[in-house]
Amino acid sequence: MPKGKRIQLKQFQVNSPRLMDSSISIDVSNHYQGLAFSQDKLNLFFEQVFTLHGNDIQGVLSVVFLNREKHTQIHGQFLNDFRSTDVITFPADPTNGMVGEICASVDQAKEEARDRNLPVAEELSLYLIHGWLHLIGFDDCEEIDREIMIREQINTMESIRKSNAWPDFTLSADQL
Repeated sequence: MPKGKRIQLKQFQVNSPRLMDSSISIDVSNHYQGLAFSQDKLNLFFEQVFTLHGNDIQGVLSVVFLNREKHTQIHGQFLNDFRSTDVITFPADPTNGMVGEICASVDQAKEEARDRNLPVAEELSLYLIHGWLHLIGFDDCEEIDREIMIREQINTMESIRKSNAWPDFTLSADQL
């Protein structure tokens, strides 16, 4: 993976009957030149997501922001599919304490946001939610499973909206 800005976000220990013993820390690697965000806002976002979908998980979640070229390369290398996509997830590895990895394509988010007339921050947040849902067991291969996953994405996005917990993803002027 190319060098990029790597930050360690806070460890979450959310006390809720739904989460029981969840303890998740987030390791963020920003490999997308021109993408900026507040660690506090990203913490708030994930805290809300984990409150809804924590599933008693413990360990480190890796989140990686990439350009389309690198994202597509990884998609081909690990999934033998060289088409561009929005988000790639890699499942948990209990041997090293990882709960999984979410790799998001910022270029894909920019394109989709433009086509759907949405803020890039909202589209990129959707990719993080979608990736997390995959990591905790949701699937979208079959139509019925896809409908369930879409409903959970919508519910999570609505919760984020109500609590105003959006990450403040911004792009530099040369990336717009």
